[in-house]
Amino acid sequence: MSIARQCELLSICRSSYYYKATGETLLNLLLMRLIDEQFMETPYYGARQMARHLRREGYCVSRKRIGRLMRNMGLSAIYQKPNTSKPHPEHKIYPYLLRGMIINKPNQVWCTDITYIPMRRGFLYLVAIMDWASRKVLSWRLSNTLDADFCVEALEEAIERYGTPEIFNTDQGSQFTSYAFTNVLKDASIRISMDGKGRWMDNVMIERLWRSLKYECIYLNAFETGSEARQGISRWIKRYNEQRPHSKLDDKTPNEAYWQKPRPGYAGPSIKLAA
Repeated sequence: MSIARQCELLSICRSSYYYKATGETLLNLLLMRLIDEQFMETPYYGARQMARHLRREGYCVSRKRIGRLMRNMGLSAIYQKPNTSKPHPEHKIYPYLLRGMIINKPNQVWCTDITYIPMRRGFLYLVAIMDWASRKVLSWRLSNTLDADFCVEALEEAIERYGTPEIFNTDQGSQFTSYAFTNVLKDASIRISMDGKGRWMDNVMIERLWRSLKYECIYLNAFETGSEARQGISRWIKRYNEQRPHSKLDDKTPNEAYWQKPRPGYAGPSIKLAA
């Protein structure tokens, strides 16, 4: 059957069949990387302020262009916005449950977030599931879209490998308020907590993870392909979990803190013997 006949039967234009997406230009990819680096320092920059910053760096860009690129990256400035639209009646937002809570044991609270991963000729999105008390990365996934599927896969893997937490905290992103994601939590009897709108500090543990990952891995490597990015991120997360001590964890690594093991070289509290 000819292509023209197939398109006719499917009621689509033949030109749509032959269309190939061109992707972002090299200049736009460079701008997206610069936006990402600056956003890590100033998450309160919106499109106007980010455009001003880039113009001061020598790039002739408009606010509309920067706004489009920031939307593609899933970035939104952190400040109180007017309530100009109402959420869908089925789009449930859950209350924030961690205020004033002492989180000091593994599997008490898990959290998650999505971040933009720049590469030499494109970009991906990374989601990670983290145990709040130990800072251990339990699972992660890369995707070339912001659909909820890769978030659900990461969540299901974490539950399969590590059991269930008491509370799971997220932001109000559409991936985490989707039925596919929240139903997995409900089926496992996990209490759902969500950050306040524009309250990135409510999920500060994973925000610190993104900062370390990007400055120690992503920005130092110009990954060419998704497989290269996946291998590089996998190596970094393995070192992070197994070898990186945290002062907040009494110089334990995330793995040691999660499995509640003593740090190497620690012989326990000293005991003074009587003369």
